Amino acid sequence: MPSEHIYKQYDAELEAVRAKVLEMGSLVEQQILDALESLTKSNTNLAESVINKDHEVNALEVQVDEDCSHIIARRQPAASDLRMILMMIKTITDLERIGDEATKIARFSQKTIETDRMWTPRFAEIKTMANMAREMLHMALDAFARSDSSKVLEIAEMDQQLDEHYQLSIRHLITFMLEDPRTISMSLEVLFLAKAIERIGDHAKNISEYVVYMVKGKDVRHISMDEMVEEVKAQ
Repeated sequence: MPSEHIYKQYDAELEAVRAKVLEMGSLVEQQILDALESLTKSNTNLAESVINKDHEVNALEVQVDEDCSHIIARRQPAASDLRMILMMIKTITDLERIGDEATKIARFSQKTIETDRMWTPRFAEIKTMANMAREMLHMALDAFARSDSSKVLEIAEMDQQLDEHYQLSIRHLITFMLEDPRTISMSLEVLFLAKAIERIGDHAKNISEYVVYMVKGKDVRHISMDEMVEEVKAQ
């Protein structure tokens, strides 16, 4: 039947776009891993790989955006399908920005290697932050793949912990700078690195909130944790 054929084609188009979003997410997640490894192991090749992958991420963002625009124009989706498309458009923006932050880390790694100034008084803290941010992104992408809105609460709690680690890093770096002015330049650069990681966590949290919108039609941005719990648990 023609109508059945049209529905199957429409579902295939949605699934193809969804696969591209997950591909983009996988690329960005790998960027974070490689950027951190390039920093810890002084690997310039990995840093260069992260920077080069940014072009692939940007290209996928453009493709998904165009695909979503075409589906909206041709299919005029409604209800849950429209929410999924809107969610994917928002998600690719956050993924692209995560890729940008990973690229910043890679460029920082290149700079420290080239100038032989690898000074990491707070690197254990930075590594902990980076692993938390990467885990948040992985969970958010898994929630999208499974259409599971329940993960948003755990990710929101991790984001609060990540913010606490960031504030702790700031206090410690300020102490280093006060105790030894020679560390000011490098401390500011490490602070820049910590901020990039903190922003990755923010974007991962955004993606998890979009999943709630996609699944439940509820906007849980800018609300308290208690309100979020109520929204997520509501039928």
